[in-house]
Order: sequence, then C-alpha cells, then structure tokens
Amino acid sequence: MSSYRLDRTSEDIMRELTAILRHVKDPRVSGMLSIVRVEVTNDMSYAKVYISAREGLEAAKSAVKGLTSAQGFIRHELGTALH
Repeated sequence: MSSYRLDRTSEDIMRELTAILRHVKDPRVSGMLSIVRVEVTNDMSYAKVYISAREGLEAAKSAVKGLTSAQGFIRHELGTALH
C-alpha cells in the first residue's frame, strides 16, 4: 500500500478522534488531551494512537483507563465517521 494513503488515513483518524473525544462522558478523559500521533498498519486493520495530557503523566495514565473503558463507543463513532 502506498505511504501516501497510509498517511492520509492516519490524518483522517486523528481528526475524527479529536472530534469524538469531545463527546466521551468519562470524567477521566479530560478536555486537556491531545492526540500526538496515529500509526496505521500496512493492511489498515489496526491503528495505534498516542495521546498526551497537559496535566502530566498521571493524568495521561488515568485518561488511558477512561479511553479503554469507552473504546466501544469510540470504535463505533470512528467507524461511522470514516465510512
């Protein structure tokens, strides 16, 4: 697969996830999260998302727990937005 297509897909996922994170109701996922990078596998079956929290490492760890809890909602919304 071309690198251009993977890069474009990564950017699309990053943009959509940024919008989706505003709607996650888990209190551990604060408004001060930012998506740093998205890596998509060559077959586009998996994506690894890197986040950063302005409050520090402990806030980022807590946010990861909240995001893991909300992963069903996030996957559903991301699938709807990308199709």
